[in-house]
Amino acid sequence: METESLKIEGRNAILEAFRSGKTIDKLFVLGGCKDGPVQTILREAKRQDTIVEFVSKETGKHQGVVAVASAYGYASVEDILSRAQKKGEPPFVIILDDIEDPHNLGAIIRTANLAGAHGVIIHKRRAAGLTGTVVKASAGAVNYTPVAKVTNITNTIKELKDRGLWFVCADMGGTCMYDLDLKGPIGLVIGSEGEGVSKLVKENCDFTAGIPMKGDIDSLNASVAAGVLAYEILRQRGV
Repeated sequence: METESLKIEGRNAILEAFRSGKTIDKLFVLGGCKDGPVQTILREAKRQDTIVEFVSKETGKHQGVVAVASAYGYASVEDILSRAQKKGEPPFVIILDDIEDPHNLGAIIRTANLAGAHGVIIHKRRAAGLTGTVVKASAGAVNYTPVAKVTNITNTIKELKDRGLWFVCADMGGTCMYDLDLKGPIGLVIGSEGEGVSKLVKENCDFTAGIPMKGDIDSLNASVAAGVLAYEILRQRGV
């Protein structure tokens, strides 16, 4: 199970957590338990689109269910856009396509804050959540930079395009970032450490940006790539 998040055990405690609106990242159902109270919890999990995992082995005094809650609450995409509007700035969002390393996620949130991004958007299922490790790696930036979870990155990009944003994704074969106009309402897409930006997400971006490199290896850590491109966006905004 995930560590450094809030673990909630016991049927009543989990049900109340759901009903109070607390963000539950995952629900574990252990030992095949599917009686009436557990079915009620599963209905709440479905209603809130919570990830559910069924685990065969049962250990501990947890009444057959264990929930893992986020260390911090999530924002909405609308919250991020509203933040830009309140600051009187064109929106600048960072979208992460399957970043699963909590240290990288925390580092990117920290960079997003320092580079003036209005928020970070992550995938609901294929991404690290806001665990204690992420919070620590962000150096407190999660207190100031909203993080939104979405079920479909591609659809979110399309919706934000309809709101006037355009998108650039990091790609080793992309146009040199210095040759791109990165001003205006923009979304920066960073892919996973191993696979990069997925094909479908890349196809829905307007441009691909390459980072000049002169070393002997051919790629940067995802959080470093995010930092380099975010600061090029900041530079072009004249800040």
